[in-house]
Amino acid sequence: MTRARTLAGDATYPLLALAVGTLCWWAVTALGDVPSFVLPAPTAVAARLVGNPTLYARNAWYTLETVVYGGSVGIAGGFLLAVLVAYLPRVRTAVYPYLVAIRVLPKIAVAPLLLIYLGTGPSTAVVFVALIAFFPLVLNAAAGLDGAPTAHRELLRSVDAGVLERIVFVDLPYALPDVFAGLKQSVTLAVVGAVVAEWVIADEGLGYLVLMGSENVRPDVMLAALAVLLLEGLILYGAVVLLQRGAYRRLGLESSADR
Repeated sequence: MTRARTLAGDATYPLLALAVGTLCWWAVTALGDVPSFVLPAPTAVAARLVGNPTLYARNAWYTLETVVYGGSVGIAGGFLLAVLVAYLPRVRTAVYPYLVAIRVLPKIAVAPLLLIYLGTGPSTAVVFVALIAFFPLVLNAAAGLDGAPTAHRELLRSVDAGVLERIVFVDLPYALPDVFAGLKQSVTLAVVGAVVAEWVIADEGLGYLVLMGSENVRPDVMLAALAVLLLEGLILYGAVVLLQRGAYRRLGLESSADR
């Protein structure tokens, strides 16, 4: 019951802000005499969604598959490399500077290379999304795994605890805030990466719908696709927040899922 109240409280203000924003949007279109080809009313966008739900559902599913497949590969690979960087000093010395440098590289610049090496198709989009999701997690997780207090590690060492015990009982609990911070960034950027990939190499997905709406000057189509994309991103982000709260609750840690 308390958990349900917490979720309801978390959703109240965002929904209120959404209602106010939608009302302002409607007022601009109704009172400002704005042409529909410039800014359609919220009712027109809703009618577009209701009028052809299959189109948006099919493309939303395509985008979701790209995000889930690519994001999973990027997140798993990022966490694995973070562990290697955190516990193998030579790997850290050799790899970490490049991870920081490559992170500032715009990933869209890599897309033409992927087209050459992998061609067009869903696999290229998955690889691109994995690349986008990889870097936030590896850097945050590596920093988190390295952030446990030395006194706690010394205490475990004094009782002959092994590396595995140190990771499970000290390093990982201290790393959780950074790991989940990286996970939130990875999930968010994976959605962005899927849209960019669909602009370049796909003929399906919400990003492709936005592109087609732009070429045909159909802002209602674009806004409807963006609304579904926003909902999809919020659901994925909310899943990470719930996962974080569950992990904190299980470990008896103070929740910081809202930060």
